[in-house]
Amino acid sequence: MHYFEYINRDTTIYSGGTTSSLNSGHDEIIEVVKEVSSDGGTINISRILLSADYSYVSKSIQDGKIPTDAKFYLNLYDAGSKDIEAEQKLVIYMVSGSWKSGTGKKFDSPITTNGASYQYRDQDQKLPWVTGSLLTDGGSWFSGSQDSYSQYNISQSYNLTFDKRDVRFDVTDLVRNHIFSSSIYPNNGFIVKRESTGSYGTTYAYSGDTNSEEGGTSRLGTLQFFSRETHTIYPPSLEVVWDDSKWTTGSLAQLTGSALDDTVIYFKGIRDEYLEKSISRFRLVGRPRYNDRVFGTTPEGLTVRTLPSGSTFYSIKDSVTEETIVPFGTGSIVSCDGTGNYFNLRMDSFQSERHYDIHLKVVSGSGTVDELINYYNDPAWSFKVVRNIER
Repeated sequence: MHYFEYINRDTTIYSGGTTSSLNSGHDEIIEVVKEVSSDGGTINISRILLSADYSYVSKSIQDGKIPTDAKFYLNLYDAGSKDIEAEQKLVIYMVSGSWKSGTGKKFDSPITTNGASYQYRDQDQKLPWVTGSLLTDGGSWFSGSQDSYSQYNISQSYNLTFDKRDVRFDVTDLVRNHIFSSSIYPNNGFIVKRESTGSYGTTYAYSGDTNSEEGGTSRLGTLQFFSRETHTIYPPSLEVVWDDSKWTTGSLAQLTGSALDDTVIYFKGIRDEYLEKSISRFRLVGRPRYNDRVFGTTPEGLTVRTLPSGSTFYSIKDSVTEETIVPFGTGSIVSCDGTGNYFNLRMDSFQSERHYDIHLKVVSGSGTVDELINYYNDPAWSFKVVRNIER
C-alpha cells in the first residue's frame, strides 16, 4: 500500500547580503543554489526547509492500520534545474528547532521577512537558529545522537545524476525518530542541502569548508523543485509504503508453466471514476489464452486461477504525464482470497480530477534460470479520481 501525506510547509533560505534576511515561504519553487564568483572568492548558497504532518500516520500506526516497519520516502520533483554537474549529492537532516514558513517570495521588492531566513528561524521575532550565533548558520539540525540516544540514523544522502533530477529520499529512519522518539527528536521537519564538512556535514556554516560540495569553489548549478505552492501536479510529498498483501487461495489453482507464457489478464468491475476519499478494491483475473480441451460441466475459460504468489505487482501511472505514482515493489504486491486476485488503492493518494492507468508485472520462476518477467497494460485499465461532493 502507498499513502501520500503532502508537505504542509516549505521555504528556501538564502545566504549572502540582503538575501540572508528574506523569506520565500510562498514561492512556487524551492531550490538548492550554489553561486560562485568568477574568482572563486564569493560563494552564495541556499538550503530547503520543509515538513509534513504525522498526525494521521502516527494514529494509524497506533491503531495497527500502518505497520511499524513501514518505509517513508520524501519526494521532490524537478522544476527546471540548470547548469547541473553530472553527479552530486544531496543530504537531509532533521531540523533541531522550530521555524516559521512565512509568506514571502524570492523576488519580492522590498523583501518579505515574516518567516524563516538564513539568519533567523523567525525573522520578525529575531530568533537566531543557534543561540549566540553570528547569524550565518543557515538552519540548525541534529548531527549526532542526543542524550546518548540514537535508535535510528539521523541523516540520509541521495546521489543525483544529470538525467535523474527528481528526488526520492529514503527518510524512514528520520521519520521513525520523529514518531517514536518525539521527545528527543521533535518533528520540526527536514533541511535539504549539499554536502558540507564530514561525511554528511556536521557544521552549520559553510564558510571555509573548501573541500566540500557546498563550500568548495566547484560550480554545481541550481537544483529546483516544485513547492507546496505549485499549481502543477507535483507538490512535494511524504510517501508511506508497506506490504498489505494477503494470500489465501482456498480451492483455487495457480497459473503455472506454459499457462504463464501466454496469459490473458482482465479486471472485473473496474469503474470509470472513484471518489478521492475512498479505499477501493480492484479484482483481476488471469487465464491462459488457449485452454486445454477437457470434458466437464464448467467451461474452462470461466475457471478462476491465481497469478504467482508474492511476485505479481501493480503500478499506477498518470495517464497524461506517464509519471509513476505507485511503482512496482513491496508496497504493490497483488493479494489473493477465495474469489481470486485483488489489490486495494487509497484514492486520497492521487490528485483528484485526473486519470490514471494500471500496469501489471508478473514474475515466474523468480531467482532461477527459468525466470520470466511479463508486463501488462491495457487502455481499458484506466480510472479517474473525482472530488467528493459534500451534501
